[in-house]
Amino acid sequence: MSDYTIIGKRMPRVDSRAKVMGKAKFTADLKLPGMLVGKIKRSPYAHARILNIDTSKAEALPGVKSVVTGKDTEGVKWGVFAYTRDQEFIQTQKVRYIGDEVAGVAAVDEETALKALDLIEVDYEELPPVFDPMEAMASQTELIHEEFPNNVNVHVNIDTGNVDENFEKAYYIREDTYVAPEESYFQAEPYAIVARFDHEDCLEVWCPNGGPHMKSKPLS
Repeated sequence: MSDYTIIGKRMPRVDSRAKVMGKAKFTADLKLPGMLVGKIKRSPYAHARILNIDTSKAEALPGVKSVVTGKDTEGVKWGVFAYTRDQEFIQTQKVRYIGDEVAGVAAVDEETALKALDLIEVDYEELPPVFDPMEAMASQTELIHEEFPNNVNVHVNIDTGNVDENFEKAYYIREDTYVAPEESYFQAEPYAIVARFDHEDCLEVWCPNGGPHMKSKPLS
């Protein structure tokens, strides 16, 4: 191993100095020429039907360049995996969790974008929320997605080894219900996205993420 200069050797992190000195650049620090600021209008309800969205006041606010709703995305759905493509970029008919996206604003600065969000009027019909997964799977009426009976998105069969045979050999078998706290991954920086089209009309995107190829798929 002594003949190698990199393999098996301790290597310094290339960004350590910038981070310990507070000079590291994160996505939210990027400032591009002519950059607009985008903000998302989010649902205050865990489960509700969208009756109407009025964006006229937000569109009339000076400094606002664009206001979009689910009508603009035409209900296009996406998902990390093919069998879970049930997510709309902006909701068209229902919101399914507190914070679900209902509209977007692009403005000349953050203050204007936030003012525009307050001017967007959304009428909701609040629906009964479902917070317990076992209750959700037993329900035929409180469906989060109407196309998925019992609120089950997909059935995945995992068949590895002979389960019955190994149960017979097991010294002790315990059955229980296990509950894990909510977890969030990749919390290294505030969530922000910066995007632009370069001189060759290619879309460049900066964002904190753990799967760049999964991010590029829906964008393409």
